[in-house]
Amino acid sequence: MFPWRDYLVLCKPRIVGLIVFTALVGMLLAPGMVAFPLLLSACVGIALAAASAAALNHVVDQNIDAVMARTLKRPLPKGNLSTRQALVFAALLGVLAMVILGLWVNELTAALTFVSLIGYGVIYSMFLKRATPQNIVIGGAAGAAPPVLGWSSVSNSLDPHALLLFLIIFAWTPPHFWALAIARRKDYENAGIPMLPVTHGLAFTRLHILLYTLLLFIVTLLPYLTGMSGITYLLGALGLGGGFLYVTVKLMRTEDETTAMHTFNYSIWYLMALFAALLIDHYIPVLVHLFA
Repeated sequence: MFPWRDYLVLCKPRIVGLIVFTALVGMLLAPGMVAFPLLLSACVGIALAAASAAALNHVVDQNIDAVMARTLKRPLPKGNLSTRQALVFAALLGVLAMVILGLWVNELTAALTFVSLIGYGVIYSMFLKRATPQNIVIGGAAGAAPPVLGWSSVSNSLDPHALLLFLIIFAWTPPHFWALAIARRKDYENAGIPMLPVTHGLAFTRLHILLYTLLLFIVTLLPYLTGMSGITYLLGALGLGGGFLYVTVKLMRTEDETTAMHTFNYSIWYLMALFAALLIDHYIPVLVHLFA
């Protein structure tokens, strides 16, 4: 029987789903109407590229995955798939993504997506992750690219407003991932990965989570301050940002792993809700015009 479930795990579908969602928001915020064939091609191409990078990450991390409780049941550590199978799968997904984006979207988006794929699947996974406790900060650039890819799919250009969306995710990544790293500190320590809680301790990491969350709170105000979005988004950003600050302050006061996981989980819903607020704010004038 074909091990499709194992191949699906290689794709990290929940992460890919979040990537596609933020890319879709970038498409819908870009100037002009988005034709459905273009929207579909861009979403599929970006999803395949993200899945390719995820599969490469599985290959690179298979040895450390085998000693971490959170990852030891992944397909490669369990022996359900071979390294060769995973590499061929990653290559096929990557090539298909580039073909779709290059032929049916535009060359700029294909090039930017390829850079992001290499950034996460190779540079972060193979080098940064094992080299520095700032791995998440530096490597976050690859993970912050999807809304830029979505925007460029429609405009075939790099727009300053798209770069604001990039900046939001870039600032969001460290508090999001360091919260998980606190909860899984022993795993990373056993695997020899220099995550911030391992190299600098829990108190230092909790402080940096709070500082980056404050930075994120400020950055999320920029779409309103630059005229990119309106009051609906601002209210959403203030409410969601206040909630994020609340959970990070709570994390500062406890070493409980449950609180760290709660912060991690909140950060995921936070990003989805924030981008949804951008989208709602953008289309409110359209709806008002339709029903006026």
